[in-house]
Amino acid sequence: MNKETIQPDPSIKEAKILEVLNAHWQASAAGGIDAEHDIYADDAICDYPQSGERILGRANLQALRSHHPGKPSGFNVKRIAGSGDLWVTEYTINYQQKSAYTVSIMEFRNGKVVHETQYFADAFEAPVWRKQWVEQMR
Repeated sequence: MNKETIQPDPSIKEAKILEVLNAHWQASAAGGIDAEHDIYADDAICDYPQSGERILGRANLQALRSHHPGKPSGFNVKRIAGSGDLWVTEYTINYQQKSAYTVSIMEFRNGKVVHETQYFADAFEAPVWRKQWVEQMR
């Protein structure tokens, strides 16, 4: 007797991940430190390549973020894109009235983030020399 394996519809899985991501970013913006970290597996890894730091485990990540001396005053998700277990969020965080443009790359396993890489970039003035080829976004 052959048993048929029923595979979950990928669109249902992706819709669930998108729902979890939206809840994560809303909790982050609201300062909900516990809800913000529900998305992570206990053994999650978070990398900050620009500073060369790696945070091991959800507990350490939550502790680090809850002790940040400059709490965010604004948080704006620009775009979330992904499929399967790999998702990218582009957003800005305002710390002490300065915007940091941020990209978060999250890898999921069993509905939880197991690896996140975050890149942070400061705003800068566009150089005059390229003005003829560009359009201002802000």
